[in-house]
Amino acid sequence: MTPNSPLSITVMRRVRAIHRVRTLAPVVSGCVIFIFALWGIGREVWVGKVVENMPAYADMPALLSFVMSAFAGTDLVVQVLSILAVTALGWLASELAHALRQPSSRFI
Repeated sequence: MTPNSPLSITVMRRVRAIHRVRTLAPVVSGCVIFIFALWGIGREVWVGKVVENMPAYADMPALLSFVMSAFAGTDLVVQVLSILAVTALGWLASELAHALRQPSSRFI
């Protein structure tokens, strides 16, 4: 089998496709979980009212206090979905950094 034979080209095309899928599968999973968590939070909480009651971004201690009291004052479902969203966002950032760090995955 020569490097430029039709069989070699077909096999290498399939190998590259499998490599792309294996590289992007965790990123897609993280996106799906994050979007699901945000959708669930949006169904349970009136987000516009939360943003309306939020203090200014410049006042960090008041903002942190507001976020903690808002989190503590919600239902268990919203708390679990919030933790899931933050965890999925961290996992997504980690997987994206890992996928971009691999130089071979960018050009295959």
